[in-house]
Amino acid sequence: MPPKILELVNLVTRFHTDDGTVHAVNGVSYDLHEGETIGIVGESGCGKSVHALSIMRLIPTPPGEIAGGEILYQGTDLLKISEDEMRKIRGGEIAIIFQDPMTSLNPVMTIGKQITEALNLHMDMHGEQARERAAEMLDLVGIPQASDRLNSYPHEFSGGMRQRAMIAMALSCAPSILIADEPTTALDVTIQAQILDLVGRLRERLGMAIIWITHDLGIMAGLAERLMVMYAGFIVERASKHRVFADPRHPYTLGLLNSLPRVDKRESGSRLIPIVGRPPDLTMLPKGCPFYVRCPFSIEKCVAENPPLLEIAPGHEIACWVDVHEAATHEVLG
Repeated sequence: MPPKILELVNLVTRFHTDDGTVHAVNGVSYDLHEGETIGIVGESGCGKSVHALSIMRLIPTPPGEIAGGEILYQGTDLLKISEDEMRKIRGGEIAIIFQDPMTSLNPVMTIGKQITEALNLHMDMHGEQARERAAEMLDLVGIPQASDRLNSYPHEFSGGMRQRAMIAMALSCAPSILIADEPTTALDVTIQAQILDLVGRLRERLGMAIIWITHDLGIMAGLAERLMVMYAGFIVERASKHRVFADPRHPYTLGLLNSLPRVDKRESGSRLIPIVGRPPDLTMLPKGCPFYVRCPFSIEKCVAENPPLLEIAPGHEIACWVDVHEAATHEVLG
């Protein structure tokens, strides 16, 4: 297995608000290897994006706070280095693509200027050298007439082209790690497929590691090698992509897959099975498992104690007290 490039150890991130403390990320741990793609999956509000912003040290303080844990990049804890040192890593060695490029790109700066700024800062490229590199990156992500489009503003690009420009900017400094925070959510399915194919090809060509964040398990089927399923700020299932799809063992993962449209296994006229109820209020996390109210397999122990991640098979971990293959189901009113 390739060497480890990033390791999160018990990452805890909170937001102190007038309504109470929001426990957004609650002891998340995982590692990432060179050239590997992992998927972070879960519904809105589960802590996926906050965990990514924590890695980049972009949590607004106040009200946010990285309250505990370690973020080890090539052995260095990013939470213990200075802001100047972090600025060199952010964008240069670890890059991020956000969900909405229209709010991430500066509307009054040309695309070329925004890419060359990163090159000036991280690669000491200036003038014509930087513009040539910027044009090369736009061409790499499939934007036609790349040299001419350097002078375009974000509003002159379509949604798909803006996202490609964001990818070009993120990759311009040849980062070791790319964090993609739901970058295809706002795009139609054909453009979404093009972006997924593009990222897959760039990963093979550039050899970077990728953390792909999404609420859609289906997107991960052709891209990720390992999946982490998050719920209420916790990782509740962690395994290879193949094991998660073939043998989901956490009730929440099972619920996500049952609510996913499938063309291969669903009979004509059959209905999708929703996950009933609502996620817990993160200002008042329950003592036990945060999913137990919505879980059709819950038992008394689930109310009293939150399960840790336990290995049930080599490389397959779940945070659950029950075996979904053996447990009896019950109606959940939500």
